[in-house]
Amino acid sequence: MSLYKIRVADLENILEPDEIDLKVLRSFCFNGIPDCNGFRALCWKLLLGYLSPKKATWPAKLAKQRELYKQFVKEMVISPGEQDGPECIDHPLSDGPESNWSTFFRDNEVLLQIDKDVRRLCPDISFFQQATEFPCEFVKERERKLHVRVAPTTLSSANVERKGVGMTKINLITKRATESYEAMDAGQEAHWEVVERILFLYAKLNPGQGYVQGMNEIIGPIYYVFASDPHLEYRRYAEADCFFCFTALMSEIRDFFIKTLDESEGGIKGMMAKLSNLLHEQDAEVWERLRDQELYPQYYSFRWLTLLLSQEFPLPDVLRIWDSVFADDKRYDFLIKICCAMILLLREQILENDFANNVKLLQNFPLMDINLVLRKATCLD
Repeated sequence: MSLYKIRVADLENILEPDEIDLKVLRSFCFNGIPDCNGFRALCWKLLLGYLSPKKATWPAKLAKQRELYKQFVKEMVISPGEQDGPECIDHPLSDGPESNWSTFFRDNEVLLQIDKDVRRLCPDISFFQQATEFPCEFVKERERKLHVRVAPTTLSSANVERKGVGMTKINLITKRATESYEAMDAGQEAHWEVVERILFLYAKLNPGQGYVQGMNEIIGPIYYVFASDPHLEYRRYAEADCFFCFTALMSEIRDFFIKTLDESEGGIKGMMAKLSNLLHEQDAEVWERLRDQELYPQYYSFRWLTLLLSQEFPLPDVLRIWDSVFADDKRYDFLIKICCAMILLLREQILENDFANNVKLLQNFPLMDINLVLRKATCLD
């Protein structure tokens, strides 16, 4: 029997009991989840806390969350005025704080950025441009689709302003342009349209954080895994399940996106300091080379850490990385180890290169066997 088949059988045994041992599951998933039978989608739901280890609770939990998501879509995506009765006096020109239309126009500013970002999601694969089997029942008419609200404009640039590291304010400059991804006809939806709706709802329900550029890169792999589940019933509700798993993940990494928490241990500056310290412990010569060149972690590792390496590797490798990251007890400590391993594997080039070439090298990480990177990370103390 092949090693792969042995691992499949082992995972089936772990998932078989009425109550799954999460510690055993984490240990298994840390070494990679077999890419078959919907295992990854199920394990991620367990590892992110969306599903309880007690299998008997799953039907009620899933039914409740999926119905809740359905209500979110019905209440927050349909344009204002559509559900109002004849007595409603709200008007599109009203700028009062209680005006549905006032909220509608403010939302469009956020939606414009989301729309731009989801249209360029995973451009190396065609998945997000393909039609979903299960278009949303509330927005089958083209006029109710979110992208129609901002279709006449698209961003020509997005300037990020902040003091220190990270993101705080995005100045949007717009111009007339054509859509970069074609939208589906009435009655159909592309996967990117589904992701757009999830992110829009997340921004609406989390006004303290809202939407920040890069969140599309975090939700993309989760949605891809769930929407590719071979089990029809799970695939049918990929949108709702993805929303709640993305929300759970963002609750863990939201500090990366909040400027006021930059200096905290879980903030992005704290994470980059941990990476720098680990690199110094593992290879002082490389650390000193980067220091002497004034090539600080924020020049390359900000994106690595905030986007969980989703931009540095092909999608299949990202899924494999996230198996380990989601399964690790300390989770983001292992993410730091992966980032450190990436630098160490480029040791000879870094020591030879000048500043410009090292910036280019680290900002465009070369193709590499992901198993080599993960093995190196696992060996770090």
